[in-house]
Amino acid sequence: MITSGDNSLPESLYSADAVREMDRFLIDGGHVPGFELMRRAASAIFRQLVRLWPEPRPLLVLCGPGNNGGDGYLVAASARRHGLEVSCLALTDPERLQGDARQAWQAAVGDGVEIRCLEQLDDADIDTRVREAGLIVDAMLGTGASGAPRAAFSAMIQRCNAAPAPILSVDVPSGLDATTGETAGVAVRAAATVTFIGLKAGLFTGQGPDCAGTVLFDRLVDEGALSGFTEPPLARRIDWGTLRHRLPLRPASAHKGRFGHLLIVAGDRGFGGAGLMAAEAAVRSGAGLVTLATRPEHVAPALARCPSVMVQGMTHGSELAPYLAKATTVVCGPGLGQAAWGQQMLQQVLASRPPRVLDADALNLLAQRVPVQAANQLLTPHPGEAARLLGVTVAEVESDRLAAAVALQQRYGGVILLKGAGTVIAGDNGCAVLQGANPGMATGGMGDVLSGIIGALLAQLGAVGPAAELGAALHLAGANRASGQLGYMALAPTDVIGALPELLCEAEVRLERAARGIE
Repeated sequence: MITSGDNSLPESLYSADAVREMDRFLIDGGHVPGFELMRRAASAIFRQLVRLWPEPRPLLVLCGPGNNGGDGYLVAASARRHGLEVSCLALTDPERLQGDARQAWQAAVGDGVEIRCLEQLDDADIDTRVREAGLIVDAMLGTGASGAPRAAFSAMIQRCNAAPAPILSVDVPSGLDATTGETAGVAVRAAATVTFIGLKAGLFTGQGPDCAGTVLFDRLVDEGALSGFTEPPLARRIDWGTLRHRLPLRPASAHKGRFGHLLIVAGDRGFGGAGLMAAEAAVRSGAGLVTLATRPEHVAPALARCPSVMVQGMTHGSELAPYLAKATTVVCGPGLGQAAWGQQMLQQVLASRPPRVLDADALNLLAQRVPVQAANQLLTPHPGEAARLLGVTVAEVESDRLAAAVALQQRYGGVILLKGAGTVIAGDNGCAVLQGANPGMATGGMGDVLSGIIGALLAQLGAVGPAAELGAALHLAGANRASGQLGYMALAPTDVIGALPELLCEAEVRLERAARGIE
């Protein structure tokens, strides 16, 4: 059993359909009977249940009509056999169950588990049972459910979320789309989710991180049992722990010319801080040289804040050309504005050759143009900017973040980084989902810092996709490190910049030790 805090979590993220196909592959191929898979899943859930909550009294297990409910009945049976106070609420008549789920219900009855059908109880009795539970096991709806939960399920989910007891979800929180991370109606907000066979993409993006809590994984079978399963994953799971080895190891003879010259085009009147934060983040992320092209009135404050940045004041886009000729990488967009100055600057950047990162108002201006594909660019939209680029609503983007990122990549080429909980990065080689979310990042300027980090890494690595993945992971790790000391509400973009040196130093020490064969 491995958890979301463990770098050994599988990399591959699958759709709900693909994981159900894995189930069928294992069962139909004779690797393991269906009921045995259910028994193993229940054992894995119960092990985690008593590890996380050693005295879960009383335990309330909510069972739905399918195999997810079957898992729940077997968890209740295990709890009963181990002397725990446990009861089940069946959201549908268990007499109508079939196959493995029916066998699981019969096993629970045989072990003496108290099972009451929701239809037989009044609202007051249901409310009391949920309110007095010490722990709730959510085995109501599994990966086969789609759309908003029906009325009885929706009411129970709301009761659970309002209850004082923590919730442990089986495979996927009820109400959450296991593929997209969308919640069409209400969804369980679990403290932890135990999931099986293959990691579901929806647990890691959209509403998934809010609903799933800590993700715990059990393959249930030997890894080799799925060696003949050929359906490709939907995405790769990434995080700072798995990507930090990509940082370039600096030889003792290194000089600034080896680590790129980043040009940041940012900061129309009233938005000077955006370009400055991007530039300072780039300096702290290892770019060899950083030039900031901004409005003339921002030059003195920028130099006072970050004297290692070369700051150039510009009043017209035509002044940008000689600096683009010297740059190896460009970031354009933070505080750019959509007035004539920003339009002129973007026009020059789009006509230039260096790899580029386009963010913020560069994206809003791009949305007003006929889409043109470019292989050497990274677009970093938040959901609102993504919606404008695609000509759809924000709700449509958020309903399937992976599909939205792929659609943007097909329209604009290069690499797309769709911001939000479970950031999605889409390129020619598929999608990656950054595991984790930090609510402290919901403040202006965080995207400017991200652009600077990625721009610096692109200047050093020379490849758009790896720089986007590594930069996004470092950005989130910086926010997590800073919010660990400051909390979420007080977190500012400059706090993330301040956390970068420590994180990068730790990574460099690991790289140096590995290079010397010490670890």
